Amino acid sequence: MIGITKAAGVLQLAPDHGTGDPLYLHGFNWEVILIVIIKVLVAFVALLVATALMIWFERKVISDMQSRIGPNRAGPWGLLQTLADGTKLVFKEDLLPDRADSFVFKLAPYLSVIPAVLIFAVVPVGGVITLGSHTFELQVADPPMGILLVLAMSGIAVYGVMLAGWSSGSKYPLLGSVRASAQVISYEAALGMSVVTVVLVSHSLSTRAIVAAQSNGFWNWNLIRLGFLPFIFFMIAITAELTRPPFDLTEAEQELVGGFHTEYSSIRFGLFFLAEFMNTITMSAVVVTLFFGGPNGPIPHAVPGATIFLPIIYFLLKTVAFCFIYVWFRAALPRLRYDQLMDLGWKRLIPMTLAWLLLVASIITWRWGGLIMVPVVLVAAVLLTRANKLGSGRSQADSLIPLVGTRVTSAPRLGPFNPPRGGGS
Repeated sequence: MIGITKAAGVLQLAPDHGTGDPLYLHGFNWEVILIVIIKVLVAFVALLVATALMIWFERKVISDMQSRIGPNRAGPWGLLQTLADGTKLVFKEDLLPDRADSFVFKLAPYLSVIPAVLIFAVVPVGGVITLGSHTFELQVADPPMGILLVLAMSGIAVYGVMLAGWSSGSKYPLLGSVRASAQVISYEAALGMSVVTVVLVSHSLSTRAIVAAQSNGFWNWNLIRLGFLPFIFFMIAITAELTRPPFDLTEAEQELVGGFHTEYSSIRFGLFFLAEFMNTITMSAVVVTLFFGGPNGPIPHAVPGATIFLPIIYFLLKTVAFCFIYVWFRAALPRLRYDQLMDLGWKRLIPMTLAWLLLVASIITWRWGGLIMVPVVLVAAVLLTRANKLGSGRSQADSLIPLVGTRVTSAPRLGPFNPPRGGGS
């Protein structure tokens, strides 16, 4: 079950091709159940620890970029600062607004955390190993439609935000949650089409099979095979899905007081905070899985146990690199306006993603004959650009609604010092 191929003088990890976890080939028994429980617990604890480190990492890197000190009191280099903040949140008073829907208000934070955990369950973090008589994947679950689960969970996560704003009984959180819904809907289409391009070249929906299709060298990574652009589209779309800067319009403090979680306190606020950083880690892992070969990498000949620990190291290094990119975005880029956010999603990102998907599908189907789609895409791009230009060039005087509004508002205002003609006081 362990696929190792020789390339360029080194051994290259090649996981199984999406046939499912070999742990279940011989049925269930208490040993299989124990291994599954251990994998679930290890993945959950590792994700929690990684989230705590991610919070510290982000604060420390941003402070260095802004010539500040950052966390440096709790523990060496401030490593225990996240633990101290979390402990403080646990012991703070848990408030419930008078007008809040109690059940939904308490449920919403968990709806934000659970999808992040479930997404990480289908991400392969290593190869295939054997302990005793059992061979299994370093992955909690390997369903045949794993990438569909990722897309479903990324869409479900917004329900936690939406219900949090609605159940608070306050206008400002509701406004933030409505923004979140519109934002996710806008970028979900581009995200899905970027993933479809990966599925087309990998011929599978299994995350393990997608990793296997990128083995035998970095030139087989989907980043290169798909021409870089789907990766760029995916990064933009997933950053907006995560509501990370510069797309964090759902909690733009200067506009919405604090966003959808304004009315939350104590550990319930901490869960939203936890979900944001946990999603950052899981989606960084998904990017590595889809475009950068996952745990694939060169395995030297003579290193004992290299086929077990080196893939994990490769996966961690790639994931940390993308976590740093997210921190870099936060420190370097200004927040977009909401109209800019919508324009980028609907007028630019979705058309470009659709055009590239058509090109990839055509080339896979007709080989070089698929290049006939290039002039079709170019003509469609010109027509769409022309339509957008005409739409944005219209003045308010050319539309009906501003004219009606002008007539209505130009009428004399009635008040105690301007009574209507014919009487009144």
